[in-house]
Amino acid sequence: MPTESTRVRSMNETRDRILDVALDVLGDNPDAGMGEIAAAAGVVRRTVYGHFPSRADLVRTLTERAVAEMAAVLTEVNAAGAEADAAWVEFIARLWPVTHRYRVLLALRRGEYGEAIHGLLGPVDELLADLVKRGQDSAVFAQHLPAGILSQVAYGAVFAIADSDRSNGTGALGARAATITSLLMLGVPETRAIALLGDQL
Repeated sequence: MPTESTRVRSMNETRDRILDVALDVLGDNPDAGMGEIAAAAGVVRRTVYGHFPSRADLVRTLTERAVAEMAAVLTEVNAAGAEADAAWVEFIARLWPVTHRYRVLLALRRGEYGEAIHGLLGPVDELLADLVKRGQDSAVFAQHLPAGILSQVAYGAVFAIADSDRSNGTGALGARAATITSLLMLGVPETRAIALLGDQL
């Protein structure tokens, strides 16, 4: 007979599998329903609802996972103390797999879950704004927009490219294109942006 810890571990594994599958399914079709997610995960719909009582709960949990991963990377990059534009390059390089995996949040953020997702992304938005403000203060980034808005414009471009690149991030529109495009939007000259990347990405 399975022990309590075995049952809990099994439930957690099922929950994680549902979340991973949901990312893939919603990435292909942001309007996919819980039934489609259940079928793709190889479980019955009741199992999905047992872990996530509503589609909103599922989306919130996906967003919380994305925020935790993104905030951890951003905090570490900011703490390294590199020049702001170099820090941005490092940030995108390390975060591209996360951005690509959670690209569906961009589509969902424009829909009925927009307010909830926007609220959950608050800590990431603040960290991004801090990095851009540091770049503006050192005249590395443009100053025609407030840091909070400029950071969203630049990172929005990264998400847009991730959403256009469905080949697991390895297609023509990959991390390199996203990094250069976002640096240009931050006001970094193209020659500097390309030099910063070098052979990276």
